[in-house]
Amino acid sequence: MDTAGILCLALLLDAAFGEPDWLWSRLPHPAVLMGRAVGWLDTNLNRGQYLLARGTLALALLITGAALTGWLIAQLGPWAEAIAAAILLAQKSLVQHVRAVADALRRSTAEGRTAVAMIVGRDTANMDDPAIARAAIESAAENLSDGVTAPAFWFLLFGLPGMAVYKAVNTADSMIGYRTPRHERFGKSAARLDDVLNLIPARLTSFLIALLHGLLPRWREIVAEARRHRSPNAGWPEAALARAIDTALSGPRAYHGRMQDFPWVHPDGNRHPGPQAIEAATRILWQVWAVLTASSAALALVG
Repeated sequence: MDTAGILCLALLLDAAFGEPDWLWSRLPHPAVLMGRAVGWLDTNLNRGQYLLARGTLALALLITGAALTGWLIAQLGPWAEAIAAAILLAQKSLVQHVRAVADALRRSTAEGRTAVAMIVGRDTANMDDPAIARAAIESAAENLSDGVTAPAFWFLLFGLPGMAVYKAVNTADSMIGYRTPRHERFGKSAARLDDVLNLIPARLTSFLIALLHGLLPRWREIVAEARRHRSPNAGWPEAALARAIDTALSGPRAYHGRMQDFPWVHPDGNRHPGPQAIEAATRILWQVWAVLTASSAALALVG
């Protein structure tokens, strides 16, 4: 079985089984192990002088460990590689977490806030229903790229080692890639490399959404808004998804008690989305997954 065939199998396995509680309640998830490794490196290397160099060294050690682990698992055969890849993909779990916000929001605003707090980093205590829905949809767009398209893309190019390296860098960025006094310099290499690794997948995700929903004639608008976004990559799938479901995204929101006036994405769209808009977004997640799966199957057949 070639790399494309293994990827197709991994995408199917992830869609079928997701992240079963019976397994990960007994064993640490690979993402948890990566997080522990990043935490250990942060604790032991993020001190003293030359923090940028120390952070780069920490990232190099993390990448080496991830690549080696991926290579060793791949030596066990295609099924082992496919199962490991399925574990590192996040399609089904992403859909479940996003859809849980819609279900909670139907019950009450308070439950919606609790559910969306599980998947976003912004302040949720004072969110109204539209803000909750927007946050869930934005998380769906960004994590479709980070959790599905990007891992699949790097697996297709470099097999399980490539996917493992991507996930390790992405984990490091989520933990130390912030402009805080502690991590401004130490986490800079992780943040920059994560931006580079997501450069193509974010744009690919945006293109697939636009293609599936007849938005290619409006591609220039998507590009313009993506370039205005605070993130070099997250704005691409967000701008396409906003138009696909005709919903205004982004806009003002609070972080750590401070309101920030971010520009709207697709400002002419519906500014009062609810559970139905969230569910429309989850359907698009499955549509993009279907294209990725069919494409990998086609590549496997050609190969």
